[in-house]
Amino acid sequence: MSMFSYTSGIVQVGNVAIGGNNPIRIQSMTSTNTLDTEATVAQAIRLIEAGCELVRITAPGEKEALALETIQKKIREKGFSTPLIADIHYKPKAAEIAARIVDKVRINPGNYVDRKKGRTHFSKTEYDLEIEKIRSNIKPLIEICKTHGTAMRIGSNHGSLSERILLEYGDTPEGMVQSAMEFIEICESFSYHDIILSMKASNVKVMVEANRLLIEKMMNRGMNYPLHLGVTEAGDAEDGRMKSAAGIGTLLYDGIGDTIRVSLTEEPENEIPVARQLALKPNLVRQIKSNDNQSQITIPQRSFDRHETSAVGNIGGDHPPVVIIGVKKEEKPNFNIDFKPDFIFDRLTGKLFSEKRDLTLTPVFINSDKTFSNEIRDPAPEKVFVIDLGYSAGLNQIKGWFEVLKQKKLKNPVILHKDFGYLDEETLIIKAAADFGYFLIDGMGDGIWLKSLMMQPEKLAEIAFGVLQATRSRITKTEYIACPSCGRTLFNIQQTLSKIKEKTSQFKNLKIGVMGCCVNGPGEMADADFGYVGAGKGKVTLYKGKKIMETGVPEEDAVDKLLTLINSEQAK
Repeated sequence: MSMFSYTSGIVQVGNVAIGGNNPIRIQSMTSTNTLDTEATVAQAIRLIEAGCELVRITAPGEKEALALETIQKKIREKGFSTPLIADIHYKPKAAEIAARIVDKVRINPGNYVDRKKGRTHFSKTEYDLEIEKIRSNIKPLIEICKTHGTAMRIGSNHGSLSERILLEYGDTPEGMVQSAMEFIEICESFSYHDIILSMKASNVKVMVEANRLLIEKMMNRGMNYPLHLGVTEAGDAEDGRMKSAAGIGTLLYDGIGDTIRVSLTEEPENEIPVARQLALKPNLVRQIKSNDNQSQITIPQRSFDRHETSAVGNIGGDHPPVVIIGVKKEEKPNFNIDFKPDFIFDRLTGKLFSEKRDLTLTPVFINSDKTFSNEIRDPAPEKVFVIDLGYSAGLNQIKGWFEVLKQKKLKNPVILHKDFGYLDEETLIIKAAADFGYFLIDGMGDGIWLKSLMMQPEKLAEIAFGVLQATRSRITKTEYIACPSCGRTLFNIQQTLSKIKEKTSQFKNLKIGVMGCCVNGPGEMADADFGYVGAGKGKVTLYKGKKIMETGVPEEDAVDKLLTLINSEQAK
């Protein structure tokens, strides 16, 4: 496995230092109307008391930006010194106002400066002129940030790239990184370096690839800015937690990431325990590796090619990853038809059974360097390796085993196994998505096998399929791309998502976007099959892919109209 090293720099945000060997900082965002200062203050305090270390608040316009002063004052009067961040879209003036008040401003290069005008080509001269225009427009903000000691997050989101970037790079990780790099270079030209970067997407593979590519680009140019990690529009409940854990966890295990936000379509304080769990293990590693106030990390090169194996029955080869569940002799599980495991492990015989294929296999368990070395000396091609992720040397060491298999041209299928012992359900879900996701996202593993002393086999099977879905390794249910809500959302997105899930969960292979507003909505759900996007108070726009199908739909009719649209398109 090709590796390289990266050292994160440090940026001060208020009284919180981000980067270096500092702990991974946890943040979230209020979902209240910013102009309702009392509600925003109350929610910000709930977040802080839950463990949030930085609080972000939307400022879509100048009024909201000005309201940040009142909000910050009231929070400080109540004894809290937690840094505040302004989330800016479109309005340079709002950013300039906010930068004089809060500790950090977040801008999105794709929708902060240039708008989409339907162009199909930029000449080299026109391209350079656009860069110069950006430079001119953002200079006042940079100077204000320098004067007031305000940090800036340059947040490049998949689906929210500018027209110019889309024409040159497409809606790709390369485009995301290029968009951010342009802004970095402009900031540096004004001797401004208090920058934190983020590459976010609702597709965890896009998010992981973009962050890894960004690290490469920065290293090549001698840059070392801290990174903010997050999976956008992850949704709610177990699926939202799994998607977030798979994407954020993979990068944290790589050693990438200095501050994280888990985006759930729930009350924002629910995000904090998930983020704290994800940061727990990487923070311990960071402490161990600390050196001269900075952490040295190694991360793999970007590659999502699946580890090549030969099929043994329906395990390996071109087959999607399988789900294996162990069952006690006295148990007779009643699995959901949609989440029925491909194999049952019989503890009495030590064999794997597949009812679907009338197939019996004997797995080979690997839980140490010694057993790994012994088993790969001369393995029969029909052997199925089961690698224990609880192996004490750690996940990076196990990734090294995959590299050895590749070098020796051994194509035995590999099952990833972990015993989660007595972990409670939510903790298990987060750890399973992070641990298995670390391999699945990189194409490693032909199946997963969860074990628990606390959960029934039916629930373990459901979680296993959820992990495969979160990593886009195997799709077995509807995927919902839903934003966490903020002050720009003019409807109750939590209730709306619940209604949409209730009426559309039968569409197993569809991706449905549920977005609060038109700022990021159409772009962030770019790979959704259908979309429900807030378009103003009480109004909704419905999409098929990127195409608008109906506008100005009354909110009370919108869910039923979305269902009608899906049914009509499915019938074609």
